Amino acid sequence: MKSQQIHLISRPTGLPTADNFKSVEITLPAPGQGEVLVKNTWMSVDPYMRPRMIDRESYIPPFQLDEVLEGGAIGEVIESNNSNFPVGTKVSHLSGWRTSFISDGTDLTVLPDIEVPEQLFLGTLGMPGLTAWAGLTKVIELKESDTIFVSAASGAVGSIVCQIAKLKGCKVIASVGSDEKAEFVKALGVDAVINYKKVDNLTEALEKAAPEGIDVYFENVGGEHLEAALNVMNDYGRIPVCGMISSYNADKPTPGPSNLFFINSKKLTVQGFIVIDYFDCFPEFVAQMANWMAEGKIKSEETIYHGLDNAVDAFIGLFEGKNKGKMLVKL
Repeated sequence: MKSQQIHLISRPTGLPTADNFKSVEITLPAPGQGEVLVKNTWMSVDPYMRPRMIDRESYIPPFQLDEVLEGGAIGEVIESNNSNFPVGTKVSHLSGWRTSFISDGTDLTVLPDIEVPEQLFLGTLGMPGLTAWAGLTKVIELKESDTIFVSAASGAVGSIVCQIAKLKGCKVIASVGSDEKAEFVKALGVDAVINYKKVDNLTEALEKAAPEGIDVYFENVGGEHLEAALNVMNDYGRIPVCGMISSYNADKPTPGPSNLFFINSKKLTVQGFIVIDYFDCFPEFVAQMANWMAEGKIKSEETIYHGLDNAVDAFIGLFEGKNKGKMLVKL
């Protein structure tokens, strides 16, 4: 079988461009003993992939040049020599950015037997949903009395953070970058929305939205957002740091907030986290999230590109604000 793949052929400087990537077609061998052939049906593009395109040591190793990229995906077993994965089995895995591949099964997870669209296991029921849930319930233990500020609130993680926080009884302040996204998060039930591209002073806008201060800042952006949050944070506030997308495409180090001293004077807790550390919580997360979805308490939003040839455009679109909810590629 032929498999189309997307390779990283040069390391981006600033915002990635199509020239950093190349489409390659290979011929796959027949699956051997204990192996299966998986045909991908959906793949994910995520902001965390951008730092992996930089050649530096980090918690997650960088992508290698002239090799197929990796990312979350959903696929179906179409040939099998492995009794654990009979033909027709739907699986999740990290071998995205390709149309098909051979696996020995160790990198595959059978999708839970829940009657939902399979692509939700890349979004609300997948890594973004688990990130939001773990950040709120495991990293900071959200309280009903909390006022929470969420940056990138219309994105795959942020939109779930907003909804879980409302389910927990919190006051939620959402930051987005367009009026369309503001309407989207309003429909999720948040208490106030800031279009940061339309305000002269983000701190003042946040003070107006949260006159009694904020207790939690769910950090997805960094930069000006972090500085505003530190200004408005109450004593003993907590900041779960999921990401800082504002600096991912910087071609040189960006200056940090000028008010980091508030971490000390306000006795704040700043906790970075990476979702892979919470994979063992997946069954607990899926059970809770599936119940919320069945009860109509959690809404899912997707932005879908079609075909592997458009995967690069979908990825770049993450940094241009082109997605509401989860950015997906249907293969």
